[in-house]
Amino acid sequence: MGNCCNKTPKMKSEEEVGAKPVSGCCAPKADDSGCHSQKQRPDYLLWISGLIVLFCYVLYWLVDGHPDLPQWLVVMTSGVFELINRMWWGLLAAVIFVGLLDRIPRDLVMSALGRGGTFKGILRATFAGVLLDLCSHGILMVGTKLYERGASLGQLMAFLIASPWNSLSLTIILVALIGLGWTLAFVLLSMSVGVVTGLVFDYLVSKGRLPSNPHQSDSINGDGMARQLGQLVKTIKITPAGILALLKDGLRDSKMVFRWLFFGIVLATAIRAFVPMEAYQALFGPTVAGLFLTLLAATLIEVCSEGSTPIAADIVTRAAAPGNGFTFLMAGIATDYTEIMVIRDMTKSWKIALFLPLITVPQILVIGLILNQLG
Repeated sequence: MGNCCNKTPKMKSEEEVGAKPVSGCCAPKADDSGCHSQKQRPDYLLWISGLIVLFCYVLYWLVDGHPDLPQWLVVMTSGVFELINRMWWGLLAAVIFVGLLDRIPRDLVMSALGRGGTFKGILRATFAGVLLDLCSHGILMVGTKLYERGASLGQLMAFLIASPWNSLSLTIILVALIGLGWTLAFVLLSMSVGVVTGLVFDYLVSKGRLPSNPHQSDSINGDGMARQLGQLVKTIKITPAGILALLKDGLRDSKMVFRWLFFGIVLATAIRAFVPMEAYQALFGPTVAGLFLTLLAATLIEVCSEGSTPIAADIVTRAAAPGNGFTFLMAGIATDYTEIMVIRDMTKSWKIALFLPLITVPQILVIGLILNQLG
């Protein structure tokens, strides 16, 4: 999903690298590979979705539901106005967090995985997935590298399941949309699905039911993590120029988040405009039929995790079905055919790829049913 260029960056000599000390917010990006230096095609999804959101917001601000406007347009403009007003602080905080995370070396995050085939390793992989601020498709590239570096199959699955929507930026946005309580519940429950799935995969590997990672070794561990983190903290220097650079980098690297988030806002408000409330609650309400319909919708709608967040929030608030909202977020990950195909290519095993939905979907449905009862 990323627009990173394929051109190999020119490597700097050790003298050039050492010429400029790392200075916290002013430090160069940890994973900068020169991919932004090449002129790229316009991001049509970002621009079209963003312009629609801007048009609807300004139109509602100017006319405020003028009776001469079509009813569907009134609903869409008011929906966009409401969502943006609730999300703006989350978007700003997301930009800041993306800029901060961009300055943490990815190797440091990867080293947090620990030893494969252990409960501690699964937990570390889950937390590492939460910390990485990438979409469900971008996270696959990182997962591939982790697998090549020797992460166990269970760590890979826990990492992939924990990563996409509950990154720091989307978590902040979700708090603005559905509140802190439901957001924390969703995050913790999604992490539990990741941990359980990782343990099941590692168990099946240990019993010979699934093939193990041929690259697995003891090379991934967290022994030097504290030392690396301490060295990183010592380099931090807060300056006005550094803060400006942080915001600039955060805004630039949030493009993938914004493009799908804006698209999700357009899609969610379009559903509001063209699907009556009664029909919406009947289709996606807190019933068994509504839960399975949500699962089907999440499977068929190929929307990146950023785009699914506003839709899931709408299911929680408008359909009063928190379990369905959780299912929409999680099932999009567990049944994503792109993810299944990448896992198949990565592991050379259809069995491993198909076991992802087989193990995760029942957990998601059970949690969804419980949340609907509690909601």
